Amino acid sequence: MSSNHTAIRASGIYKRFKTGRSHIEVLKRVDFDANHGEVTMVMGPSGSGKSTLVAALSGLLKPDEGKVTALDQDLWSLRSGKLDKFRLDHCGFIFQGFNLFAALTALQQVEIVLKYQGHSKAVAREKAANALMEVGLETRMNQRPSELSGGEKQRVAIARALAKTPQLLFADEPTSALDGENGQVVIKLLQRAAKQHGAAVICVTHDPRLEAYADRVIHLEDGHILSDRRVDAAPTTTAQHQPALIEA
Repeated sequence: MSSNHTAIRASGIYKRFKTGRSHIEVLKRVDFDANHGEVTMVMGPSGSGKSTLVAALSGLLKPDEGKVTALDQDLWSLRSGKLDKFRLDHCGFIFQGFNLFAALTALQQVEIVLKYQGHSKAVAREKAANALMEVGLETRMNQRPSELSGGEKQRVAIARALAKTPQLLFADEPTSALDGENGQVVIKLLQRAAKQHGAAVICVTHDPRLEAYADRVIHLEDGHILSDRRVDAAPTTTAQHQPALIEA
């Protein structure tokens, strides 16, 4: 279901932050686009502006200058409430810190987002269970975060993002807290979101192992895009070759 038309496009994104009496330019009029059905990696050293770019693209941080068009909407012209609704309905987020609620089970972590979207309790439960099964956690649905490994917590966070079937999926350093094996599981799940669900997946990372799973790799440094290249043969995860899910 991958259709490679543009999901999001940004032009002239400029952002600076005040530090004491001076300003630091973090993004220097960056142009960016990403397609449905593709994994776009944004790579670069710490402090290069990667996370700021994703925050501007996803409606979390308003740039000082520039325009972001996401799913044919001029994102930063939306009022605050409509911007929140856009993120809820169309965007999935996966962060390195998992952002799970300590008191909720894995199933409840995913259900809560679906209830916010307006789904009934029964529909939210069914969708949440299906999302957790998709990431290989069918036997862990009633566990709380304290009972889950790091890899399992990250897969709960992915299930929560995927349950909404978002058209835009943003991942910020999703593998940085994980070992190599669990990291590979996570990136294969992100790739599946693009290839099987048609999402535009935008992943910020400085983990070079993930490049092999990208359709496109953009290198950012000092607020500028240094290179933008397509990866010809990203390995795909087919139905016959699902990732070996880790019980670590």
